[in-house]
Amino acid sequence: MIFSTLSNWLTTQLASMPWAMLAVLFVLALLFSAVGFYRVVYFISIGYAFSIVAMAVTVMVLLFRDLTWASGLHNILLIIWGLRLGIYLLRRELQSSYGKAMADVHQRTAKMPLSRRALIWVGVSLLYVMMFSPSLFSLMPAGAPTGWLATVSQVVGLLLMAGGLVLEGFADKQKSDFKAHFPKLFCNVGLFRWVRCPNYLGEITFWAGNFVVGLAFYATALRFGVSLIGVLCIVLIMMGSTKRLEESQDRRYGALPDYQVYVKTVPVLLPFVPIYSLKNIRVFLE
Repeated sequence: MIFSTLSNWLTTQLASMPWAMLAVLFVLALLFSAVGFYRVVYFISIGYAFSIVAMAVTVMVLLFRDLTWASGLHNILLIIWGLRLGIYLLRRELQSSYGKAMADVHQRTAKMPLSRRALIWVGVSLLYVMMFSPSLFSLMPAGAPTGWLATVSQVVGLLLMAGGLVLEGFADKQKSDFKAHFPKLFCNVGLFRWVRCPNYLGEITFWAGNFVVGLAFYATALRFGVSLIGVLCIVLIMMGSTKRLEESQDRRYGALPDYQVYVKTVPVLLPFVPIYSLKNIRVFLE
């Protein structure tokens, strides 16, 4: 009886997944993130941004008949997010100050074995599909939810996505403008007066909103689990990025009295939450 029940449950879970579309999205992620074979960091930067754009455009084309106002806006926000980030990263590559800062990173990873690069390539591509999956599930007509609760979750999620997109965009611009005039100083203006990593906070907010949009469409535990893994991974990655930025800035600005005051009075990731460092917190995706 137990075996039969478990077998039926697994069959239901697996049958709920749009495997053909997931395979298409995975191939797209592999194609666009393959730029990381040129420079390893591109797996998680340029490849990341344009993989999401490619997936959003593809589902809007292939599943056009299933689009609603919410799912259409959902994918438009994903496209805007990816294009903004991708163009920002490409422009940053052309800046001489950034090139010097990243030269050591490129040198350290230049001799990475091909097998390890391939493992990263497949891993991040799978992650991008899981992160994107709420959008795909929201376009699945079978078991589509109705009622005001579904609408509320979609509206709340879309607002979070839009807010995260604006926050990340403004933070990147403020830091870029500041560094253009003061390349040797730490940025403590605008949003950086309230939180030391507002761009990472924007990224987390955006993907949390993406997860919330799909809440009403997680018809099975497997759909919910795949989407949850995606958002948890990006949160952990952003926490790891925060730790690395802390360590890097400590090396560059640690001797400055103003910097010591800054790191002791401005929260590191969440405004108004008195957590000033993540350096002693174990993050599993660093």
